[in-house]
Amino acid sequence: MITARQSRAARALLGWTQETLADKARISLTALKRLESESGLGVHETTRDEVRRTLEAHGIVLLVSDRGIGVMLMDDTAHGS
Repeated sequence: MITARQSRAARALLGWTQETLADKARISLTALKRLESESGLGVHETTRDEVRRTLEAHGIVLLVSDRGIGVMLMDDTAHGS
């Protein structure tokens, strides 16, 4: 599962706006804003999944450990872009 912070951080690494990610993930901008909200707004799991898949397809790795969560951008040679 992708968190609000991971989505925002991943967009920052890619240099994407919310509009760009929503378009590439084929979800509504409103749905993405709900996902990225810190208010705990409800989001369909399919929305989270589409965002996660889109980011991963563009080189983002979602990190989860006992010390926290984060994101990493693989370099172009590592993910074939």
